Order: sequence, then C-alpha cells, then structure tokens
Amino acid sequence: MKKVAVTGASGHIGANLVRELIGRGYEVVTLIRQTSLALEGLDVVRVDGNVLDQQSLCKAFRGVEQVYHLAAYISIQSGDNEKLEQVNIEGTRNVLEACRSEGVSTLVYFSSIHALELEPMDRPVTEENPLLGERNGHGGDYDFSKAAAERLVRENSCKALGTRIIYPTAVLGPNDYHGSLFGQAIIKMAHGRLPAMVSGGFNWVDARDVAWGAVEAAEKGADSDRYILSGHYLSVSEVARLIAELTGIAAPRLSIPNRVAALFAPLMAGWARLSGQAPLYTRDSLAALTTNKVMSHARASRELAYQPRTFRASMRDVLEFYNNIKQ
Repeated sequence: MKKVAVTGASGHIGANLVRELIGRGYEVVTLIRQTSLALEGLDVVRVDGNVLDQQSLCKAFRGVEQVYHLAAYISIQSGDNEKLEQVNIEGTRNVLEACRSEGVSTLVYFSSIHALELEPMDRPVTEENPLLGERNGHGGDYDFSKAAAERLVRENSCKALGTRIIYPTAVLGPNDYHGSLFGQAIIKMAHGRLPAMVSGGFNWVDARDVAWGAVEAAEKGADSDRYILSGHYLSVSEVARLIAELTGIAAPRLSIPNRVAALFAPLMAGWARLSGQAPLYTRDSLAALTTNKVMSHARASRELAYQPRTFRASMRDVLEFYNNIKQ
C-alpha cells in the first residue's frame, strides 16, 4: 500500500482528495491544525501541526512517497499580505525542505489559476501562460502569493523530488465543511437570502474532479508537469437560475453591473471588519468575475483522460450536501 501525505486535508479540495485517495487504497497521513468534520470517520493517520511547524511536517512526511500540498491561506481582502506570505510562501518553502529531508519522491502542489497571467482575453488560458510577475500584472494579493509559492516549487523540482502543479478554477462540490466563499454564496441563493447578483462569471469545477485529476497527475504525469483542472464557464445569473430550478426558490431579480458593485466594495470591506464576517464581495473577487472565460483543460484531458462532470450534476450534489449537514 502506497503511503501519501496531505496538507490542508480538512479544506474543501483536501477533504475530497483524501476520500479519493482512500478509495484507491492509499494509506493517507493528514497534517491538520484542528479537529474537523471533514475527516470524521475516515481511516487516516492524523498529525497535529501546520506548514509553519517544520517538526510536524517532517513527522507527517516520514516514510511517505508522495505529498499533496494544499494548505494555504485564502483571502480576497486587502491588508492580509503578511499572513499570505507567511503561510503560502514560507509554508511552501518549509514543505519543500521537509520533502527533501524525509526523502519524498513526488510533490503535488496545488497552485491557482489566478497565479497565471490570464490575458490576453481573446486566447484560452493554458499551462503555458506565464506566472504573475513580482507585483506586476492583474491580480490580488492572494494571486501574487500563490505565484511566488509556485515559483519556489518550480525552482526546487529535481531528480530527487519530482513535482506536479495543479491549477483548479473556481471550486464547488460536496464535503465543503468549512463553507468556502462560493459555497456561502450558494447557500444564500438556495435560501433566498442573496438580495442581488453581480454581472460576470467564471469557470467552475467540481472538487471531486480536481481530486481525481490530481491523483492521476501524480501517478501518470512526469516531473514538472502542470495541469489546469477546469470545468465549465457559467455567468453568475446562469448559476442563480440553475439553483432556482433545483430548489424552487426564486433567483434574485436585481443584477448589479460589476463596475457599479466595485464602487461599493470599500463599504463591504468595512462592514465585514465590523461584523466579523467575510465580505459578500471585494474588488479582487469582482475582478475574477470579469476575467478570461476560457480555461483550457485540454492537456489534462489528453494526458490524464480528465473529463469534468456537468455543472448541473455538481450543483445538485452540492445542494444535497449543504441540506444534509444542516439537519
């Protein structure tokens, strides 16, 4: 039985990846900061720690052949640079050092589609798109932190430690126990609590498909291979209409142009700080909704037989999951 380790195992993609690995017969070691429903009842080895604790990383990676590095700090707000750099960049540096010291053979690093330059807008985004530069190009603080972390992974790929890099697009799917940003928006739509929509859209992919593709990349890919694991483009209004169709709850009637919504982004951020809740949207999240519409998974389909399920199938399962965990 092959032994693998997963950082960020209790996150949305991580929870689905752990289930995919267990289903394939792997022995899974999870690095976790705290107990989570995402891993409850699963046959995994739990190591308490985090990516800033080198000792816990080495403990989790001991005797492991492959490491899946998903742990990251996700933020769509400004002012989080210090934590983004600490967790996403320095944390990745620590993971690389622990992999080398423990003799790990393969590291699968989960980057982000936003770590890549997504322009020009009239061409599909592929794995050949360049990484965001040092604070150059269009992107938020999170995007630049993921690009910097990926640069470390690329620079440290070697014969002793082979790497694969995964680029998920906007993720939905079951096992979202901590309530991702998109998941929270889905719940609000499904209960008629979203007062208005914004214009724009994005490429949405099921977390289960990302998990499947990542394991295939680890097993079938070659050193330094990179794969975009995308799904289907839908506008926010199309997402809302499908949720309304599946739930019987009317979609928001008001749709605000993206440029108008951007004017109110500072107010949203201020309210979020006062209430202690995540903002409904920020300038960074609005920018993501107006980016390139075509994120190509042609390489993954060709080399890994990757084929994402339909958005309708994903949304149906997502709504069932959120309904069940509320009971």
